[in-house]
Parts: sequence; structure tokens; C-alpha cells
Amino acid sequence: MEKVVIVTGASRGIGREIAKRLAKKGLKVIANYNKSQKEAEELQEELRKEGQEIDIVKADVSKREEARKLAEFTLNKYGKIDILINNAGISEYKLFTDETDEDWNKIINTNLYSAFAMSQEVIPNMIHNKNGLIINMSSAWGVVGGSLEVIYSVSKAGLDGLTKALAKELGPSNIRVNSIAPGMIYTKMNEKFSKEEIEEIKEEIPLGTIGEASDISKCVEWLIEDKYTTGQVISINGGWIIT
Repeated sequence: MEKVVIVTGASRGIGREIAKRLAKKGLKVIANYNKSQKEAEELQEELRKEGQEIDIVKADVSKREEARKLAEFTLNKYGKIDILINNAGISEYKLFTDETDEDWNKIINTNLYSAFAMSQEVIPNMIHNKNGLIINMSSAWGVVGGSLEVIYSVSKAGLDGLTKALAKELGPSNIRVNSIAPGMIYTKMNEKFSKEEIEEIKEEIPLGTIGEASDISKCVEWLIEDKYTTGQVISINGGWIIT
């Protein structure tokens, strides 16, 4: 059977591009969404017209019971989970002194807790099969921190810590865990920036351009094909941030 992959937050942006690429490569894709049902259905129909079938599953993966529902759906239908891509994420752009407890809980639960919960739900099957791959979608701000995005930066730095620690724990079971840390990518999440701000950012990037979601999905494809990379935070940012 083809590899089975869950992609959380797959209805838009980077997650959508990942789901499309993997479906076209012949993987069994379970595309998770929470609120964007219309976009998820459009993705499913777009791929169907091209001859690929994917499953779309509504679940708020920031809640344990819904994360479990998503994993159980996949296991009941396919009997295994080979790959988990923790892509669900949100951001806020405001002064730290204006952030609220509600902001903290919403961002941390969506960006970090969801990866914790989903990983716990799929790992037993991966351990049983002595094979698996988890990819956490981090951010450049998880590596160096971002002004006006403090909670977001904390959530992504936490993902990178989860990646490194879990890679050590799961390596003996032949389960690899990695993070991808995109820089500025053309997605809806970055529509908060004006054209002038985008041009200023481009000037700071050595390659002089903003990345595409396909740049990230290509890395995901490579990590699936690879056998010896684990515990890494892979930065894809055009040289904007070099550590």
C-alpha cells in the first residue's frame, strides 16, 4: 500500500501545497481542516479532476478529542499512519504588552499543543510498524524570534524543541522527526504586511525574493524520500536568517 500521510491545516497556504504535491506523488493524503471547509472541498475537487483522491477531515487539532478522531479515522480507513505533518498554525501581529491570556492559549494550543496531541495519537502505530516520519512546520521566528510576534515565536521555538527531543526518543524505533522553518512565504498568513513592507523585507533577503509554498512542499517530499535525517530544523528563507 502507498504511504499514508496526515497533513493538518491542509486547506490553505503551505499545507494545501503539501497535500497537493503528495497526492500527485501517489500518497494517501488525509487533508485536515478546521474552519475552511469550502477551501478543503475545493482542494479535493481540484485533485479529483486530475485523477487523485484525497480524504478531507474536519478536526480542531488543538483539542485532544478531535486530534484523536483524526488519527482514528486514518487508522480505521488505512490501517496505518506513515507520516504526520503538523502544519496547523495561526499568528497574531501585535505588541507583547497588548497580548492577552486568550491570545496565548489560542496560539500555543493551535501551533504547539496540536503537534503534541497529534504526535501522541500517531506514534503508537509508528512504533508498532517500526517506521514513521513526523514533520513539524516551524518558522524562522522559532529560530531567532520575531518582534510583534512573541507568542507565535514561542510556539514555534517549542516545536523545534519537541522535534529535537522526540527525534532522540524515537530514533531507535526508526521514526524520524524534523522541523521545517520557512522564512517569508507567499501565504494568507503574511497578507498582514503591506506591499511596501514586503519590498523592504525583500531587500533584506540575500536572494532578493519571497519564497513560494512549493519551496516548502519540495522539502517535505525530500524528507519523505530520505532515510537518515532526523532531529533537524531545516531553514528555508532565501538567506534572510543564517545561524
